[in-house]
Amino acid sequence: MTMKVDMLELSERSARFVLSNTTPAFANSIRRAMLADVPTFAIDDLNIYNNTSVLYDEQLGLRLALIPIATENIDDYTTQDECTCEEGCPSCEVSITLSAEGPKMVYSGDLISSDPSIQPADTNIPIIELKEDQRVVLEALAHKGLGKDNAKWQAGVACGYKNLPLIRVNNCDKCGLCVSECPKGIIYLDEEGAKVSEENLVDCILCKLCEEACEIDAISVKEDESSFLFTVESDGSYSSQQLIINAGNTIKTKATEMQEILNNL
Repeated sequence: MTMKVDMLELSERSARFVLSNTTPAFANSIRRAMLADVPTFAIDDLNIYNNTSVLYDEQLGLRLALIPIATENIDDYTTQDECTCEEGCPSCEVSITLSAEGPKMVYSGDLISSDPSIQPADTNIPIIELKEDQRVVLEALAHKGLGKDNAKWQAGVACGYKNLPLIRVNNCDKCGLCVSECPKGIIYLDEEGAKVSEENLVDCILCKLCEEACEIDAISVKEDESSFLFTVESDGSYSSQQLIINAGNTIKTKATEMQEILNNL
């Protein structure tokens, strides 16, 4: 059977969709790819010229590293491991400068990138509050990386899935116990007995309270091993749609490389 995707919700930062006619292994590979294998930019190194704030240099560096960075042309850059340079070059790193003097709150929007297409995903992320006569002057170097190497390169921040339920009702006596026990209101009664609302089926949490409440075992709840409800959230490095697409492309690339290796054996 052909794999199927049904999009339930889609916004700039989050998405919900049903992936059906596939295997648990493939569903998990999509989840892992969104978390660990989609490349992003993150601040990885600092040149601090002046820091009279209350934060140590290391603390300041940690805060800067966790600022999501969005880019439109990440394929134009390479990782430091793959680059032929020894100490960094325009092909593998982007310079981002910060010069601020108090009193003021310094935000991610105060960072100035040498590449206009590579910018903080949000401009209102607080970095540090500077008091009177306090200054921060630095150059941050952003590099391309993967979430599996460090969390600062992780584009997907809340990516998970659950199996869709298979709810079957046979020989119902219309007692209504299953309806009253269902915490999500998925089951209702009609003239023939208990019925399952297909529209609200994705809300099922597989608690099986309806199954336990039925005294004649007329209802059964199982996991559908070939259908999965995904919940995806992006940190802003990509839109949620692009994050899903990039995860799929990553798996496709790895599968192609594996096929070429096997063909050459």
